[in-house]
Amino acid sequence: MARTWFGWVPVTFLRDLLRFAPARHDHLPAARIALGVAVPLGLLVTLGRPDLAVYASFAAFTGVYARHEPLGARVRHQAQAASLLLACVALGVVLADAGVSPWGVVLAGAVVSAVGAVLAAALGLRPAGSLFFTFAVVTVASVRTPAPFGEAMAVAGVTAALSVLLGVLGALLSGRLRPEELSVPVSAPLPESELSWHGLRHVVAAFAGGVAGMVSGVGHSPWAMVAAVAPISMQDQRGRVQRAVQRVLGTLGGAGGAAVLLHVSWSPLASVLWIVGLQFLAELFIARNYSVGLVFVTPLALMMARLASPGSVGELVWARVVETLLGAVVGLLVVLLVRSRAERTAR
Repeated sequence: MARTWFGWVPVTFLRDLLRFAPARHDHLPAARIALGVAVPLGLLVTLGRPDLAVYASFAAFTGVYARHEPLGARVRHQAQAASLLLACVALGVVLADAGVSPWGVVLAGAVVSAVGAVLAAALGLRPAGSLFFTFAVVTVASVRTPAPFGEAMAVAGVTAALSVLLGVLGALLSGRLRPEELSVPVSAPLPESELSWHGLRHVVAAFAGGVAGMVSGVGHSPWAMVAAVAPISMQDQRGRVQRAVQRVLGTLGGAGGAAVLLHVSWSPLASVLWIVGLQFLAELFIARNYSVGLVFVTPLALMMARLASPGSVGELVWARVVETLLGAVVGLLVVLLVRSRAERTAR
């Protein structure tokens, strides 16, 4: 049976790209995560402070963690994730206030990527990796007119606390379901000998992705950094390559819909409603098929970027596609080249 250089049958790889994991009441975490975004963004837009939405958005990523974990583990892991996300937001605000250059932001994001990935692995956080931590610090640090530190952190802190509270309520509701309906495969933790390689891959991918984004001149290097880091969180070579390919396919699939959606001059409140709906759909599918989830994440990210800083729709969509493609290629190269001896000898 013919095999590729990577060691798997191409038909099997294609099948895995298209495969949907079984549904596990995904509407429950999707609903609470969307609600954790809806409340702070709705309030900020109503109060005429959409400039603070960026800080709430990244703190709301707290709800993404511990999707199906029982109450005790969920509270612990979401509190840990919230602490890391708030630290990243705080660092981003400090960097923005200091007027750090884009190259300095890329370097800071690379360091955060490595540290966040190792901490997430050590703490057993799921989703694994440091995508959200990296995205938070580089995006907040890139805000041209940052909010006062106190205001930014107050909004972020309240949003993170709301996400933890919704996580508690969700766990209590999920407790009424049979355990087998919610059980999900748990990945084995990384051995201690692999943690250094895990951190090295993240720092190299984030930095190289940021450099590629800066050199491209498109103007949204955080997206390239995120796309480069996204595949690194998977635990084996096949999963990492698959995640990089799915990132590109999902982004390309969502770009067309995003272009149509953004060409309408939505009011700020209507934009929030779209963001909440897209967040729900993204979380509904992201755990079942990453590519399909990214079809909704793409317009979601662009709607949020447009809410914070209105600009040309064509340039925004083009930037998303180009930066994602560059970042995915960088991530794929890191996956193939930065490997421990055990990974090089494994089939």
